[in-house]
Amino acid sequence: MKKTFSFDYLKYTSLSELSKEEYLLVMQAKEALLTAYAPYSNYSVGAAALLESGVVITGSNQESEVFPAGVCAERTLLFHHQSHHINDPIIMIAIAANPNKKECYPCGICRQVIIDTEKRQGVPIKIIMSGADSATVISNAKCLMPFIFEL
Repeated sequence: MKKTFSFDYLKYTSLSELSKEEYLLVMQAKEALLTAYAPYSNYSVGAAALLESGVVITGSNQESEVFPAGVCAERTLLFHHQSHHINDPIIMIAIAANPNKKECYPCGICRQVIIDTEKRQGVPIKIIMSGADSATVISNAKCLMPFIFEL
C-alpha cells in the first residue's frame, strides 16, 4: 500500500520577515552561540526556546576530545528544560549556527529528542531553523522526522 507524507513549511529569505517574537528568539539563539564550545568541528550552534510562561532558555553545543561525548545545542537546551522547567511547555525553538551561510537543521538524534519532548508535554513545538539571513519554520517536530522511534 502506497502512502504519502507531506507537510507545509514557511520559507523566509530574510529574517526581517519573521514575526517579532520569532525574530527575537532567533537573536537569542545567535547570542547562545557565544557559549558554544566547538574547537574540533569549528561549528558553533545555539538554540533558544520560548516557554509558555514567556521565559526564554538557551543552550549551545559542547564538544569533547572524546568524540562522541559532546552534545548538540538542541539537546543541551531540551535536557535543561526537562530538569528545570518541566511544567512550563516549550512552544517554540530557534536554532542558529556559526558559520551561518546555510540554515541550521537539527541532527537525527535531536529530532527524536524534540519529538520526545512534544509527546511528553502534549504541545507541539514550532521550530525556526535560521541561517545568516534566512529561515525555515515548521509547526512541529514530526515534520522533520515522519518515522519516529517509539517503544
